Amino acid sequence: MTSTGLHHPHAAAPEGRDAPRRGLLLLMAVATGLSAAGNYVAQPLLDLISHDLRLGSVLAGLVVTASQAGYALGLLLLVPLGDVIDRRRLAVTLFLATALFLTVSALAPSGPVLLAGTVLAALTSVGAQVVVAHAAALATAETRGRAVATVMSGVLLGGLLARTAAGGLSELGGWRTAYWVLAALMAGAAGTLHRRLPHLAVTADLRYPALLRSTLSLLREEPLLRRRALLGALSFASYSVQLTALTFLLAGAPFHWSAPAIGLFGLVGAVGVLSMTFAARLSDRGHVQQVTGGATALLLTGWLILLAGERSLAWLAVGVVALNIGQQAVLNSSQTILFALNAEARNRINSAFATSLFLGGATGSALASVVWAAAGWSGVCALGAALATGAVAVWAWDRARPSS
Repeated sequence: MTSTGLHHPHAAAPEGRDAPRRGLLLLMAVATGLSAAGNYVAQPLLDLISHDLRLGSVLAGLVVTASQAGYALGLLLLVPLGDVIDRRRLAVTLFLATALFLTVSALAPSGPVLLAGTVLAALTSVGAQVVVAHAAALATAETRGRAVATVMSGVLLGGLLARTAAGGLSELGGWRTAYWVLAALMAGAAGTLHRRLPHLAVTADLRYPALLRSTLSLLREEPLLRRRALLGALSFASYSVQLTALTFLLAGAPFHWSAPAIGLFGLVGAVGVLSMTFAARLSDRGHVQQVTGGATALLLTGWLILLAGERSLAWLAVGVVALNIGQQAVLNSSQTILFALNAEARNRINSAFATSLFLGGATGSALASVVWAAAGWSGVCALGAALATGAVAVWAWDRARPSS
């Protein structure tokens, strides 16, 4: 046992409670989806925002960067608080704060105000990750994978659907409408969570500086967390290469698709989200390593399929679905393992893992843009396959050290 008090999944003691009802889990999934949506709502609206606020293209693009930066800070600075503050109170507070900051963005008279609202809304949107950890705490050891999968599906669907919904709402009343609607829904979600989320006692007792140091110590001292964080970073980097490069491919020859059409095509990724429950059931039955191995292999296979998708929409769709299923299964199986490590440190564990995941995704997106400019779609596929191969290798390494 390390100084952070972590132990391994096979040593986790039952928590002596009934599994949370499916209705409660679905409520938590909807709430996390709304919270995640705030980080994507600006993406299809950048042109409208730019014209209305008289922003240059660089400043308009900073709106997306600001959202990413705010979310990364929230993962590091706010999510660990769930280990020392009642998670229900923390989640409700963060949801209300997000609603407030989305309102600031909706009222923004200028670019700097919009950027400030965006950063702050993204910072507090990590309330979704607090709710995910709460779902893991409510579940029994036998149902934890499915509980986390159900709530995480909301996070993933929120990101997928936000772009399409924001575009549609902007047609009704301009770009601010999307912010107003989401702010109202977030306020409603906060009230509902306050009424419905069960209270769980907090046992960790750390001051804030020590809490942050402990989060970083987990990565340094716990080999299993370190390996799963690296696996998550590589798999999400591979997945993010597709997200970025797909837009370039579909906008050019032979497809010549419009931005709304490209956004709708991205919804095929919902199939991957729907597969999470199946992967979670296998994980809950003790096959978590096999799920991870199959998922990383599917990521690699997906890139081989996508190579044929440069001129075939059918192969492109199959490859995208394969990558989505693989990525979601890696995510769920990793969280199933990590949330079983230590009940007192779940939020810190999730903070370390999710930050690694986010950094991997950002790196994959940046590399995709560079490789696309230099080598086109075939180069992008080689990059994605190389990252997926790295994920397979880390899984094999993790598989060889099950007890460390």
